[in-house]
Amino acid sequence: LEGAGLDQLDSSKLSEGIWKALLTTAAGLLIAVPTMAGHSYLASRADHMRLQMSDAITRVLTEAPSSERSAPPRAEPTGGAGDDQSGGSGGT
Repeated sequence: LEGAGLDQLDSSKLSEGIWKALLTTAAGLLIAVPTMAGHSYLASRADHMRLQMSDAITRVLTEAPSSERSAPPRAEPTGGAGDDQSGGSGGT
């Protein structure tokens, strides 16, 4: 410091400034570390839920067409209510 022209530097003021810097750094770390831990936990939970939803959607989309193929064919209705094609008695 003497080479920089600061012959009259008070070491107590310098140590006070360093102390303040250390305190603010420690306070910042006390806030940042738990915050980052919480963020990491929540991000992993969200990723796990995303993977579960993706798997469920994949299962639904891949199993639906195969279940339609294995089901027996449905009988198509040929007429509506009261439309009797058999030619039987009409009740009179």
